[in-house]
Amino acid sequence: MKFQRKHAVLFLAIAAWNVFSYANFGKNLVEAHQRGEERPTGYWVAHIVLIVVNLGIAGVLGRLGVKAWRATGQASVDKVSA
Repeated sequence: MKFQRKHAVLFLAIAAWNVFSYANFGKNLVEAHQRGEERPTGYWVAHIVLIVVNLGIAGVLGRLGVKAWRATGQASVDKVSA
């Protein structure tokens, strides 16, 4: 596949959104735990796993977006292969 600058922007935007939304979700989860909300252990574990996985996906997409951005910014290269 050939990536263009627009693909890099999309990857970076999705990565930024994942970091913002799941960091906020994590903050809310911590606050709920500190307030003493009674939830089954599975609830906390499932949501923590969800947050970690999605932040990992954000890292992968961010890295791919930066790589595509740099490669498409070169004057001699119009598209980059992944």
